[in-house]
Amino acid sequence: MAAYGLYTHIASNKFRSMLLLAGLFLLIYVLVYAGALLAEVVINGNGTVQYYLAAALNDLIKALPFATIGAVAWIVIAYFFHQTIIDAVTGGGDVTRQQQPRLYNLLENLCISRGIPMPKLKIMDSNALNAFATGLNPRQYSITVTSGLLRALDDHEIESVLGHELTHIRNGDVQLMVVAVIIAGAVGFFGELFFRMFTNLSWNSGGGGWSSSSSSSSSSSSSSSSSSSSSDRKSSGGGAVVIVIVAVVLILLAWLLSQVVKLALSRSRELLADAGSVELTKNPDAMISALRKIEGRGELPGATSAVMELCVDNPREGFADLFATHPSVESRVRALVQYGGGHDPGPLALPTDSANVTDDRDTEPRQGPAPPQLPPAGPWSPRSEQVTPVPQAASDPSAPNTADIDGDSAPGANGARGSDRVGGPWGRR
Repeated sequence: MAAYGLYTHIASNKFRSMLLLAGLFLLIYVLVYAGALLAEVVINGNGTVQYYLAAALNDLIKALPFATIGAVAWIVIAYFFHQTIIDAVTGGGDVTRQQQPRLYNLLENLCISRGIPMPKLKIMDSNALNAFATGLNPRQYSITVTSGLLRALDDHEIESVLGHELTHIRNGDVQLMVVAVIIAGAVGFFGELFFRMFTNLSWNSGGGGWSSSSSSSSSSSSSSSSSSSSSDRKSSGGGAVVIVIVAVVLILLAWLLSQVVKLALSRSRELLADAGSVELTKNPDAMISALRKIEGRGELPGATSAVMELCVDNPREGFADLFATHPSVESRVRALVQYGGGHDPGPLALPTDSANVTDDRDTEPRQGPAPPQLPPAGPWSPRSEQVTPVPQAASDPSAPNTADIDGDSAPGANGARGSDRVGGPWGRR
């Protein structure tokens, strides 16, 4: 699907996202098949590879309705309780216009200008600079902003961040990301469950099959009585080993693909959200400066990776940027400069950062020679006895010489300077 403008890019992205989300849902069935393979190995450890594959496929067909119902139930539970869970993790709370008139008015103006329903406003008490949007329907939509973001950004920059989150809501990114996080979480949960099942398996050398570690001790007592038939089962036990390896590979592959799909959904939408914010505010420079201030300062303490994936910026880059959920700030700023006509001021330091540097410098001990002490000043201070002659003016050779007492010279009534004057306000003429 070709894309030529902002809205066609949004439509194309939605189409690809639905395909990726369907593929993410299919990974649940892959995990069920891998679990069926492990279960067949535990039930019968003497089968061949073809037997295990056919039996596991039959089990998958029987388990399809139950797996689908379980996945849908998982999504329904998250549909109603995901906001409560996120608030419990982040500590966000609802605010009203009376509590935060500045933030409330900025968001309300954006919503009125585009005819968007007003989402709920939440504030998270944290020094981090970040914000995120959540919700699966208009009644659940909410935007959470950290208190550190409110202190560090001006009104134009906060407006651009709110526009970024509103664009996520307008484009349907919030629903897709929440559902993707839910399904990826289900894949990770069942994958870990089956992997633990595999680690609890042990090879029964006497019986030539796999059994759980709890029953391996009881089966070892009867291994001596079946030693005559163990040699006949060794050849068939090789199929169980192959199937266990296949099941483990499927579990790891399903987990890896779920993370890749989730990252693909997130990365492709951040650039569009930046562009949507510029469209709402008509101020690309504010979006750029907001990203520069947020850069490297968005880590939410105690937040899970699922919450950080919903934020404006996620500083958790992962291994060699392979599992980064967001494009780098440099690439986002570059896109805003190239396509939005903004200007990049480069990395920005917050006022709190410069204050900390100043405080550190003030606490450092001063080195080097101490500055000279200033002489005491005042009408009763001791006078210098040294008189510095002042050259006579060339135009008036009859003018008397003047002396500067204590570095000061005051003209007399007759134009002569105070050479005959003793210092102090009560000095003798």
